[in-house]
Amino acid sequence: HSVGGMSGHIFRRFTHVIMCLVPILYYTKGDQLSDFFSMEPNQFVTYCLLILILLEISRLYFGIIIVGQREYEAKQISALAWGAFAVCLALIISPESKNFDGLESGIYAAPLIWGLTFVDPIMGEIKRSKKGIKAAIFGGLVTSYVIWLSSSYFLGTPIIASIILAPMTVLGELPTVRWIDDNATMILLPLTVLLLIEPFL
Repeated sequence: HSVGGMSGHIFRRFTHVIMCLVPILYYTKGDQLSDFFSMEPNQFVTYCLLILILLEISRLYFGIIIVGQREYEAKQISALAWGAFAVCLALIISPESKNFDGLESGIYAAPLIWGLTFVDPIMGEIKRSKKGIKAAIFGGLVTSYVIWLSSSYFLGTPIIASIILAPMTVLGELPTVRWIDDNATMILLPLTVLLLIEPFL
């Protein structure tokens, strides 16, 4: 259960969904923000990642849990930290479009991040309603394909990449392991597959 009960649960979902703004801000305002600190956008994200790691180490050292986190996260890397870590990696590593500027340059990072921000809460709520894993997978696949195919239409993401990577997002949500959260695997799995297939796209 999330700390804070239902309010904590809602806050946890809210932090997921609000991350959908990250690629929009990065690809539309990233240059301006990083220029303020005299950095390149990917350098700025790298610094943010390092700060995140230091904050998470401090949180673990003191055993702090905040509203929306689960009690066991006092002793292990939090879902929020895993998600933020994966989002940063997606922004740093994902290939960008060389033909466009702005959000259209984030042809892979944007749908990777949106997959986490929307697919995970939808699958989680379906499972929470006890409709079963098959219903959760179906709901996740529909949501993921909407995201990826919309990215193909609006951003120019190669359609073959969208077809391949959409189910990878859902697959990343399924493993239940203690050492890594699905907030990370939902990005890292499709990101890994992307890096393998990108030379052929």
